Amino acid sequence: MTEIDFSEIRVYQRYKLMASLIVPRPIALITTLSEDGTVNAAPFSMFNMLGEDPPIVMVSINRLQDGALKDTAANILRTGEFVVHLTDEAMCVQMDACGATLPPHQSELEHAGLRAVPSRTIAPPRIAEAPVAFECVLHEKLETPSRYIFIGRVQWLAARDGLIDTEQWRVRLQDYHPVGRFGASFYLNSSGRFTLDKAQAASTQIDEM
Repeated sequence: MTEIDFSEIRVYQRYKLMASLIVPRPIALITTLSEDGTVNAAPFSMFNMLGEDPPIVMVSINRLQDGALKDTAANILRTGEFVVHLTDEAMCVQMDACGATLPPHQSELEHAGLRAVPSRTIAPPRIAEAPVAFECVLHEKLETPSRYIFIGRVQWLAARDGLIDTEQWRVRLQDYHPVGRFGASFYLNSSGRFTLDKAQAASTQIDEM
């Protein structure tokens, strides 16, 4: 076994190890509003669901090298509102383009060729092309020397037509193809799905959950 004492290695070395080993990670493409009303959009892979009662999600956003805040973090701190979108294979290239370094007054949505549509409960808009959007308000925040960790409470869910059966509360997983973050600059798709349930394995169609 390779054994590593995290207290003996540099911060960047810890990041490289953890970000390459704790994979795959879901990607949150987050929209916020700047002070002048510009729609900011940026992808973050240190993201996940934390619970359902209350319905909360978590995103961790690093500080820049000079200690300044990324636009998304600054906007969340100022407004307490943000939209988390999940990315599928069809919009993966556009999601990646939202990671470009742009001035605060320039929208990443325009840069990536994505369209904004109004949210139902908060000011930041949703992304029309995204298969899933969670409208969130800031529930709690944590601060470390390198990051802000935002816990968002979901107020509203919007999903692509046909993706959710709201009578039986099932997601049609056969129609859902999200992408995840792998190590370095690599991504993963969800085409290699499998089950350990023999009954499901015999089915010709992925089960609805």
